[in-house]
Amino acid sequence: PVANATITPSPPAHQVRAGDPVTLRCSVQVGSAPVTFTWLHNGREVAQGPVLELGDVAVGHSGTYQCVATNHLGQAGHRVFRALSPELALEVTLQGHSDTVVAGLGGSLLFLVLLMAAIVAWHWWHRL
Repeated sequence: PVANATITPSPPAHQVRAGDPVTLRCSVQVGSAPVTFTWLHNGREVAQGPVLELGDVAVGHSGTYQCVATNHLGQAGHRVFRALSPELALEVTLQGHSDTVVAGLGGSLLFLVLLMAAIVAWHWWHRL
């Protein structure tokens, strides 16, 4: 069965200027061939294959991306296994006269961890 599907954006930088090409690659750590890949944008299927070429990024590319890796095992492929990647958030923002694309994976989780750390530190400091 397939497992551990991940998305690798290229370029790897978190900020890309609008109009630049962005490529997303999906891979799995475990899975016997043949593995098929399906791309989801905001939960809707948009493409097939391990590579998603977004071309010149624009506001319409904003949203979340996931890939679904699938393989069929057993006689006549009756058993279907799927692995869903974590979401990759892609947001196009306007900053002054330039457009910027920000790609983040789990940004809200990082924010919550930092917020909790700040609260714990504040309580610890005030106990002293």
